[in-house]
Amino acid sequence: MNPETFVDPHLPLADLVVLDNLLGDIEARTGSRDVSLQKGHHGHQGSDGYAASVTSIEATNGNASESRNGDANGNSSKHQNASRAQVDKAALAELEAMNDSRSADFEPTVFVSMDIKDINSKTANLILHPYIKLAQKMVRYPTDVVMATHLLLYFTTSLPSAILLYRNFTWVHGILHTIISFWYVGSYTLMRHQHIHQNGVLARKAPISWFDALFPYITDPFMGHTWNSYYYHHVKHHHVEGNGPDDLSSTIRYQRDSLPDFLHYIGRFYFLIWFDLPIYFLQKKKYTLAFKGSFWETANYAFFILMARANLRPTLFVYIFPFLLLRLGLMIGNWGQHAFVDDEDPDSDYRSSITLIDVPSNRYCFNDGYHTSHHLNPLRHWRQHPVHFLKEKKRYADEQALVFRNIDYLMISVRLMMKDYAYLARCLVPMGKQIDMSMEEREELLKRKTRRFTEEEIQAKFGKK
Repeated sequence: MNPETFVDPHLPLADLVVLDNLLGDIEARTGSRDVSLQKGHHGHQGSDGYAASVTSIEATNGNASESRNGDANGNSSKHQNASRAQVDKAALAELEAMNDSRSADFEPTVFVSMDIKDINSKTANLILHPYIKLAQKMVRYPTDVVMATHLLLYFTTSLPSAILLYRNFTWVHGILHTIISFWYVGSYTLMRHQHIHQNGVLARKAPISWFDALFPYITDPFMGHTWNSYYYHHVKHHHVEGNGPDDLSSTIRYQRDSLPDFLHYIGRFYFLIWFDLPIYFLQKKKYTLAFKGSFWETANYAFFILMARANLRPTLFVYIFPFLLLRLGLMIGNWGQHAFVDDEDPDSDYRSSITLIDVPSNRYCFNDGYHTSHHLNPLRHWRQHPVHFLKEKKRYADEQALVFRNIDYLMISVRLMMKDYAYLARCLVPMGKQIDMSMEEREELLKRKTRRFTEEEIQAKFGKK
């Protein structure tokens, strides 16, 4: 697979709109692009869910060669800018319509693995549409039927499986249970990510709101989360510090392509976060948060110990192994999210986080790829991230923000350990001045952004010791 040209057919429609728009910007500046995308359900749909157009975006708004080379009056730049503005406006309108329940183009997210258009029409009419109407009464937002779908999934698979393991343990069942939990954990974690930022994902009316508040105490340990720790670390700590010097998960003191630094980063979180986070809150004089964070973390450890003493083998597969796997995954992912930090303005959300256009992050994990958008506004609804990105595209370009395609956070971390900057540069979707860079210059740009900050630099850039 060539990451410069490959377009994953499973990309969400919003990602296709965004990627198509960015590729159009590149063509407008350079006169060439690899492929133009047209979403299949608006026209002839190919077997891969979209149709590759033989014309450029500019060609759909005027003469393509004129756009690139100028007309008889030399109005190339003016015509091109007007054309791109029209394209941007149309793309933004399309994205907004997808989220507007009053629009004919509105489509709720029901499953992460497929879109409504992929489902047989008879099945959709008979089962799916009645389910959507019912589920929309239960969820917080009309777009978020998928939240009800996933809760239904976890309570009809993970919970019964765990109960059965404690009643009649077998090694095969235990292994399969852990594998399924590992398969679920990405989507579950990002559903909980929405939950902790929005204070819930279900309707605010009782008794649904009661269930919304209580279900994490059942399902969190199944997926490796300890009670409320995600909220205290992520919302009350990480988003307050923003990968800065006081962030316990900050990457700035590490060389981000160094395996020893990477292992040190993971090891500290793995073994010390239970201690470090309450100490952080105490140092910040947030005594209530220190108590609550420590209480819930140790309470969950006590629960694990009690369950292990009652029946060790199922406890290993239901709780302990998912816990160990998740904490590893969280730190590998966070390393990838904040591996590229600008040496001139490391405190900028545009320059200390990245945006990904990829399937694992955005289809299966609720647009987690739009990490810069999330840091700019942690309360932004996950379906609004692509809309925000296109609205603020010029600001992203002016700030030299980084956008990647065909790679997720975990693989960014892996490629950095391999020091494979050539591959990472090919995954980069250049914006603004980056478009004019050679591939070698893009590699150097990425290398520069993974350099460890000295304490003197941290003091100068952040005003911190």
